Amino acid sequence: MAKILIIDDEQSIRSTLREILEYEKYTIDEAKDGQEGLDKLIANKYDIALCDVKMPKMDGIELLERVQMAGIDTQFIMISAHGTIETAVDATKMGAFDFVPKPPDLNRLLLTVKNALDKSSLVTETKTLKKKLSKRYEMIGESESLSEVKEMMDKVGPTDARVLITGPNGSGKELVARGIHERSNRSSAPFIEVNCAAIPAELIESELFGHEKGAFTSAHKQRIGKFEQANEGTLFLDEIGDMSLSAQAKVLRALQEHKITRVGGDKDINVNVRVLAATNKDLRQEIADSNFREDLYHRLSVIVVQVPALKERKEDISLLVDKFLDDIAHEYGTKKKEVTEDGIDALKAYDWSGNIRELRNVTERLVIMCGERIGADDVKKYLV
Repeated sequence: MAKILIIDDEQSIRSTLREILEYEKYTIDEAKDGQEGLDKLIANKYDIALCDVKMPKMDGIELLERVQMAGIDTQFIMISAHGTIETAVDATKMGAFDFVPKPPDLNRLLLTVKNALDKSSLVTETKTLKKKLSKRYEMIGESESLSEVKEMMDKVGPTDARVLITGPNGSGKELVARGIHERSNRSSAPFIEVNCAAIPAELIESELFGHEKGAFTSAHKQRIGKFEQANEGTLFLDEIGDMSLSAQAKVLRALQEHKITRVGGDKDINVNVRVLAATNKDLRQEIADSNFREDLYHRLSVIVVQVPALKERKEDISLLVDKFLDDIAHEYGTKKKEVTEDGIDALKAYDWSGNIRELRNVTERLVIMCGERIGADDVKKYLV
């Protein structure tokens, strides 16, 4: 049942609105001025606030501003007998859902309430999905080396600095990139990932910058590239050490000028993109071997984050395995299994050349092949 707070200094208006909305089966609460309204909004969860503009102690515009600063998600519908276009514009700029003049038209009011509830549901659903996504990409571990990575993510995340993420395959470089994006002011904008190693050299430029219709034989229609898709957000160039030199030159131009040109086109397109890059290669050696542009390296490596291999943070294995056991039980719809202490010790004794990705695969194999309690003998049998 949707919960609505009516904030108005006129008892007659509150009573009229309550009667209308309770007839529609909404749960109603009241506040006689802005201060009381703020107190109730802080103390309780409301889907909608119907708020008068002119009130004693604190007017509706000030209340809306305070609510926005407090991060309260309630949708505000402003109501006023003194409504002007300027007031309505100011209110909506500050985050109000809509502005309704007094006396309110019944049909318009109910429609506005319905639409505001739809938006409230969407906001709640989006936050839930973001929490699930954030948990999915959470970095598990309490080791000193991982704590240093998390500290760097916290520092660099809120900036627009370009970051080069280095580390072996399967160590969690993508998780670092996503964590930086989530900590940034671009977190509500797209996070676009490109695996440079998985795209043929002749197609990488089209993938990154798009192409115009007829640019090459199979270009039957215009295509928007990853740079444009990531506009206002973050572009993650994974395995950038495998990118061709010609594509590197175009990426360098995009970073320098904040402009791209589609393949087969001659029009400059402005892009506002934060670029994060990752590689498992030694780019300084690649530069020495003439496989990577030194000027691009310096553009990308404003901040360098080194992700440790799993063998360098084996104290995190028990926490990682517990997380994987939870995930696998949820995916399979089965009871969570347990790895015994000697089983964990056996896992810690392994080299883990495939890092966290390999540990996840091994954990799933053990869940499938073993009983409820997975011991050292099980680990040694299936750890291949």
